[in-house]
Amino acid sequence: MKVYISGIAGTGMGPLALMAKTAGFEVCGSDLAKGAIYDELIEAGIEVRIGSQDGEFLQEKLTDGVDWFVYTSALPEDHAELVMAREAGIKCTKRDDFTAFLVEKLGLKMIAVAGTHGKTTTTSMIIWSGLKLGLPAAYIVGTTLGFASSGVYHKGDKFFIYEADEYDRNFLKYHPWLAVIPAVSYDHPDIYPTKEDYKAAFEQFKAQSEHVLEDDENGLRRDGEKIDTVFELSRFKLAGLVRKKDAMLAAETVKLMDEELQDDAIVQILNEFPGVGRRFERLRDGLYSDYAHHPEEIAATIEVARDECRLRNKKGIVVIYQPHQNVRQHEVRDEYRNAFVGADKVMWLPTYLTREDPRLEIIKPDEFIEGLSNKEVAEAVELGGELESKIKQYLVDNYLVVLMTAGPADEWLRARF
Repeated sequence: MKVYISGIAGTGMGPLALMAKTAGFEVCGSDLAKGAIYDELIEAGIEVRIGSQDGEFLQEKLTDGVDWFVYTSALPEDHAELVMAREAGIKCTKRDDFTAFLVEKLGLKMIAVAGTHGKTTTTSMIIWSGLKLGLPAAYIVGTTLGFASSGVYHKGDKFFIYEADEYDRNFLKYHPWLAVIPAVSYDHPDIYPTKEDYKAAFEQFKAQSEHVLEDDENGLRRDGEKIDTVFELSRFKLAGLVRKKDAMLAAETVKLMDEELQDDAIVQILNEFPGVGRRFERLRDGLYSDYAHHPEEIAATIEVARDECRLRNKKGIVVIYQPHQNVRQHEVRDEYRNAFVGADKVMWLPTYLTREDPRLEIIKPDEFIEGLSNKEVAEAVELGGELESKIKQYLVDNYLVVLMTAGPADEWLRARF
């Protein structure tokens, strides 16, 4: 089967392309820019066209035959490639349909990690453990892994470890063998109009899963029943309570995959977890980048940073924050009040705008800061030379500096440091 993926180079589609390639499919695709997975795609022998996506590359491929056109949720309905593919009569779907097809065709037991927070780290921890312990598992994760490819399948694999995204209700396409849920709180108001709608989607996801493993305010539960785990949080030496909780879920998942594995071996391997891209990723001494863009994630990341400060003898914590999506900010604005408690300095960037409602007034950094309980430590900043100089000075002064963003500030930081 020949598969064309539009938006292939990003963390959402790239790992899917890698898995499809290793599963024996002919894969190619296009993207506007060289995303995070681009180098992995080229190394895997996947042909990628970077540029305007005007349909020229797709037209070339149509002459050889394309069986399935897979596209990212970010593609508008009038996108040149999508219009061309539909006019050519090709099967056109978003990634979730193709992923579900792969799982069924390859006869895999899906382990789907879903939740508002923690799903990337928990998924990556399960992948890390599976690789180290030799478990027969294919996987896809929505980030770069320093220790392995972002997506792969080997003949004979029995499991499929997957980071299941709730955006655009993607995760409701699946009927997992095991659903793993680290944390759920309201997000994506552009897709889910109310908190009740968001919660109902997760309840539906759990209902269509054979087994469910979750960690919530009632503790660790399996299939709705509270369980006592042998993987107590005190056994994990990772920085931050939230990372320890992710590790506990990962350990329980790995044990379900193979009950004969030794508990101590699982714990030891998870304590050696090297981390993943954009999840409290250490760029250099004292400088970190994290994907946090929700108040609960911010508070959890600061808690991790406090542990890291202690372990590395840093003077304090400096947070640079770039909010993501103005429509989201109108929903979570009041939740920021205590989110930055524990930070010695907060530098607030303008919101990264994407998929916006033009009727909503854009909330300015100073307006956010005014609502903080520790507003005296915060200031509004812009990406540029002045911010770069401030970061350099904080690093010289032995502070831990962490950028929290789901937007372009991460690329800006990497280019300069």
